[in-house]
Amino acid sequence: MFKKVLIANRGEIAVRVIRTCREMGIWTIAVYSEADALAAHVLEADEAVMLGESEPSKSYLNIDRVIAAALSNDAEAIHPGYGFLAENPDFATRCQASSITFIGPPARVIRDLGNKTFARRMMESAGIPVIPGMSEATTDLLLLCKEAEQMGYPVMLKAVAGGGGKGMRIVASPETMEEHCFAAMSEAEKAFGNGSVYLEKRLDTPRHVEFQILADTHGNVVHLFERECSVQRRHQKIIEETPSPAITPSLRAAMAQAAITAAKVSGYVNAGTVEFLLDRSGQFYFLEVNTRLQVEHPITEMTTGVDLVRLQLEIAAGRPLNLKQENITQRGHAIECRIYAEDPEANFYPSPGLIVFQREPTGPGLRNDCGVYEGFEVPMEYDPILGKLIAAAWTREAARLRMIRALESYPILGIRTTIPFLIDVLKSNEFAKGNTDTEFVDRHFGNWSQTMEDADLARIAYVVDEFVGSAKPTAREKHGGWPSPWETLGDWRM
Repeated sequence: MFKKVLIANRGEIAVRVIRTCREMGIWTIAVYSEADALAAHVLEADEAVMLGESEPSKSYLNIDRVIAAALSNDAEAIHPGYGFLAENPDFATRCQASSITFIGPPARVIRDLGNKTFARRMMESAGIPVIPGMSEATTDLLLLCKEAEQMGYPVMLKAVAGGGGKGMRIVASPETMEEHCFAAMSEAEKAFGNGSVYLEKRLDTPRHVEFQILADTHGNVVHLFERECSVQRRHQKIIEETPSPAITPSLRAAMAQAAITAAKVSGYVNAGTVEFLLDRSGQFYFLEVNTRLQVEHPITEMTTGVDLVRLQLEIAAGRPLNLKQENITQRGHAIECRIYAEDPEANFYPSPGLIVFQREPTGPGLRNDCGVYEGFEVPMEYDPILGKLIAAAWTREAARLRMIRALESYPILGIRTTIPFLIDVLKSNEFAKGNTDTEFVDRHFGNWSQTMEDADLARIAYVVDEFVGSAKPTAREKHGGWPSPWETLGDWRM
């Protein structure tokens, strides 16, 4: 097993990886930019290396600097987390050339599956159903318009490289086709350095269901069941759950087999996620493979008892999987809510700034993968995710109610967050019934606004703590940590 691992990421995912490494006795190296000098992952790691300026291209996305940080500090392996360099085949290649283990799939697999049209052809040849669409990407507007006419509107315009909803547009009619094409190609070029796009037929209110897979270098491949990720805004997931309320045992078995086939036909190694769209008739279609650890991996861990990061490390170190498919089971239900520094009333515009007050919820069945703390300045340069709150219980309804209570006892003040919005989504009748799809948020919460009562309660909570609570003796410091020895020794003086 590795002795030193560098985590080429920031925020909650870097903290998450560091904690498993610590359990395994692995020394961790954090990297950071100027904006993240006091970030949580820097404080959690055993050592930290500054990469450069706050701009991602000069720090977290700078392959030369990340590799140099690993080599100069004797790191044997690099965990990329998600985002940044996690799905960059050139980075995986550079790691291998520098005799550093990349904790993820081989560069060839990342490149093959990262090309969405190549991946579509690969899966179709393996007998996995794919959404009707183009088999080659292009920047030719006339060709795109012709294909859209043949397919029939509405169509989905997608970037051939990358992910995360960038370079993706729904086109409802030929009148808006040109505008959407130029916008998608421009966004894809800026985000991935490749402006090529392709078209797929737009499915009517599908569900987004994905399967977690693990594959080792010894030919073993297993799945760890599905995650439902249908509650999205701007093609970004915000609430995930497992198991899916729409999946029957027979459908689960068919989709799981397709996921395993996808892993085998692509030569996959390490942890990955095979994503599908599920239509109203119960027909599923291959969407893509995410060649990394997913943001929503904790709900799989909560229901299976498996530490996915530990298995990533073991697989990368050459160990065979110690899991047999027949021994992997799910217990209960888990829901994850992504907590963003965004203003839901302003079209989810980022809300960077100082966190002046924060209290994390605690209790049975709760897990909070958090990358910030009270007193931290949330930077504007990066993805505004603060953390993920996970609630698990024996039934879906119990997990839903537990999550609502947890969110209602999770004040984060000084910045706007998505917590009030998430509470309203979870309380809605349609979510309670499990009637979700990829258009759920637009259909039910397109004009959402926070009630004044909620906003006033948040302000009152802060004022009470700041001006009233500070006058009372307390065993906890203002930052919310456990009491230090100086606070528990009684009366003393230097």
